[in-house]
Amino acid sequence: MEKVRLGIIGAGNMGSGHINNYLKGLLPEIEITAVADRRQERRDWAKSALGEGVALYEEGSELIEKGPVDAILIAVPHYQHPGLAIEGFRHGKHVMCEKPAGVYTKQVREMNAEADKCDRVFGMMFNQRTNCVYRKIKEMIDGGELGQIKRVNWIITDWYRTQYYYDSGAWRATWDGEGGGVLLNQCPHQLDLVQWLCGMPVRVRAFLHEGKWHDIEVEDDVTAYMEYGNGATGVFITTTGDAPGTNRLEISGDMGKVVCENDEITFFKNKVSDREFCRTATEGFAKPECEKITVKTDGRNLQHVDVLNAFAGAILRGEKLVADGREGINGLTLSNAMHLSSWLDKTVDLPFDEELYLAELNKRRATSRAKEDKGVTLNTEGSY
Repeated sequence: MEKVRLGIIGAGNMGSGHINNYLKGLLPEIEITAVADRRQERRDWAKSALGEGVALYEEGSELIEKGPVDAILIAVPHYQHPGLAIEGFRHGKHVMCEKPAGVYTKQVREMNAEADKCDRVFGMMFNQRTNCVYRKIKEMIDGGELGQIKRVNWIITDWYRTQYYYDSGAWRATWDGEGGGVLLNQCPHQLDLVQWLCGMPVRVRAFLHEGKWHDIEVEDDVTAYMEYGNGATGVFITTTGDAPGTNRLEISGDMGKVVCENDEITFFKNKVSDREFCRTATEGFAKPECEKITVKTDGRNLQHVDVLNAFAGAILRGEKLVADGREGINGLTLSNAMHLSSWLDKTVDLPFDEELYLAELNKRRATSRAKEDKGVTLNTEGSY
């Protein structure tokens, strides 16, 4: 095999973006041979863009069963991700899934189990892992430069959205169409990154405000507190209602603090461990000597292109993925735990009761606005 024959399921915002990257020649080891979309105008656009040779289908299931493809890329609304991935594995296809992995962890756990049964490559579109600033922070943490992590704070409030945005699709910001709000739509990347960088917490206490800044039924304002097994703590704050917003990540360890803001990294490096200094200092107000360093990166940030090229490399030569698909459950676990904590108004330990979460979610789906227009709910627009 010289190239991976790829089928795109969902030619909306995200799917069309991948197609455009392909047309620009940025995916040299991939050939898009099939596209599925429930909307005729999207299929017509794909045919016009890709030429007469592309196979077109209305349903993703049909593409998986009949399409001339080695692999599929799933870019449809969230609830459909695990089901299509499972179908792909059962038909011997490699699978790349857009974020999030799904809506609830029980569903995603079934997807991961199916992936484990076969030898197909399974990737998750966590393109922010390719960002040079996050790769560098990961390198610093793994290399021990921060020492033992004590605290992580992420204020990610630059997701501002208008009411027009939410009104643009009946599936948007509904329990039955999307399964959640800012946590499930805008923040899967940051939830993935925070666990990728710092690991998974052991408990979560969250406060979610539903429809606080917009006429929607899901959360658009979140403040969550996390505790880790080593005693570290974290705060995660996000909203689609702040303008101007902030994107500031701080991670503190006993050897210093790294701050990431405006695509720049600053490292406040302690000369000695603050724990050691605390124990041995002979002055009450003394502080460890600290050096302020502007951290250089390699500047590379190709996002979706890097993810898909790594996917092709994994299929063709067994190379490493940017993100294994099975890791998608981690960030979703944080999202689900935050929802459940807020719904129950209490701290939630991880792992949490997945059946209880699903029962609570289904209560909200039963009265969701999306029920009023199921056909529109299940269109294939991207989730951003």
